[in-house]
Amino acid sequence: MRVLLRPILAGAALAACVRAAPMAAQAPDLRAEVTAGSEAERYLRVLQVAGKAPLYPWGVRGFSAAEVDRLMPADTVEHPWAARAGIAAGDSNRVQSLRSRADLVYNSAFPQGTNDGAVWAGRGVTASASSGFRWRSEGLSIRFEPMVTWAQNASFRLVPNGQADSLRFRNPRSPGNLDYPQRFGDGAFAGLYPGESTIRADVEGVAVGFSTASQQWGPGADQPLLLGTNAAGFPHVYVGTTSPWSVGIGRVHGRVMWASLAESRWSPMEEGHGSRRYASGINVEFLPWGLDGLELGVARFYHQAWRYGGLVVSDLQRPLEAFFRNSLAHPDEYGVNQLASAYFRWTLPQGGAEVYGEFAREDHNFDLLDLFMEPDRSSGYMLGGRKVWGTGRRLTSLRMEWVNTQPSHLDQGSNQAPNLYGHIDRKQGHTYRGQLLGSIAGYGGGGSIVALDSYTPRGRLSVDWTRTRLRSPRRVGGENYDVQVSHALGAEAVAFRGRMDLVARLRGTLEMNRFPGEDVFNLSAALGVRAGL
Repeated sequence: MRVLLRPILAGAALAACVRAAPMAAQAPDLRAEVTAGSEAERYLRVLQVAGKAPLYPWGVRGFSAAEVDRLMPADTVEHPWAARAGIAAGDSNRVQSLRSRADLVYNSAFPQGTNDGAVWAGRGVTASASSGFRWRSEGLSIRFEPMVTWAQNASFRLVPNGQADSLRFRNPRSPGNLDYPQRFGDGAFAGLYPGESTIRADVEGVAVGFSTASQQWGPGADQPLLLGTNAAGFPHVYVGTTSPWSVGIGRVHGRVMWASLAESRWSPMEEGHGSRRYASGINVEFLPWGLDGLELGVARFYHQAWRYGGLVVSDLQRPLEAFFRNSLAHPDEYGVNQLASAYFRWTLPQGGAEVYGEFAREDHNFDLLDLFMEPDRSSGYMLGGRKVWGTGRRLTSLRMEWVNTQPSHLDQGSNQAPNLYGHIDRKQGHTYRGQLLGSIAGYGGGGSIVALDSYTPRGRLSVDWTRTRLRSPRRVGGENYDVQVSHALGAEAVAFRGRMDLVARLRGTLEMNRFPGEDVFNLSAALGVRAGL
């Protein structure tokens, strides 16, 4: 709890420093609500594809306040939410209170939730709330938006994982090498998080910051392979470009970050034996001249145990180390794991469309020959696209994504990792506090989503179909479990009422073969409100 409270106390001190500044009147402000994976960010992406907002690289998120200014349509451009475009954040020493948000989620049969950050929606009722402020001056910006959550976490029939007592709550597929519990204990629990909070300085084209806000790397809207919003944002320090830099044949944009990762109470890693992790990563995009709207990116994310006595220089340089294992100074270094991806996105506003994709793999290739012969070992890919059409008062978006992370044919001759996010040494896997840092479909072996979104001045209406698949076969506790697939059909509405947004969602999910030969249906309902005080 002390680790979580430190950023909150720091934010309170910063609030005291600027308390003499005038407080802006609260009004719905699209600019103020753009965070990674947020409603506002998704809307700006639709505007960009529709040709109503400037082209800007999308693979390095979250965006700064200055980047959001660049993403916004010009005042003369007509679009559905133009009345909520907000005021440009260029004026200095302006404290702006953020709209408070409260949400309730109900699951009838088993836990279900995705891309909801710190929230873990168990069976029964789950509640969350957040609020805060932001402030900006020349070269410095502050955002402080803590979140509190509470989960009823009602009991339900667990999938056997071959373990007893509290260990039965661990992941059913990979209880020994993935901190991804199927239930967070046997009772209600609450959590306090620093949330979407950031302190950032921009100087001469370079951004430096400390943040606990969510990040989303790559082009994926719903199912990013490397880093998304399935888990809470983790504390990290970063250095990057404030906007794309010109390099003659194009422009580059990117970020390097160093972070601390925590585990849940049900982690396979024993306390005091590498339970605290250090993470580092780099995400760089290239935008070639002459091909407007094309983004090419590469990213690396490292996990390792936090060194006794503190980090050393080589740990800080980890994201920049050699690509092939045979070129490393210590190729067999224990407990260090890399996930890497290459991705592209091509936005064609003249046609109201975008296409994108990502290829990711777990761990290094040994050398160039190994890369050419077996590029698909312990790997996966995501493909997606979107089409937007409509007038200035109404925009309709059809989006689709498909993920495949099933072990390839190489598994017939030699073992591969059971999933993209597990690891034999770093037993927590690619997680933070018991939730996946990447896509749920990426963990399970694959999935797809088809969604239709309609934007009008009165809000948004969406319908979607989602399919998620688990790898088969798997043998746990002496019983054999075949393919497990879930199909979900959902609808969500956002209604604008003055300074208030009302959100309602209903989703039915049929999880096929959750138990041998037995299907389970879950009804999920959610209500939310965003309001200015």
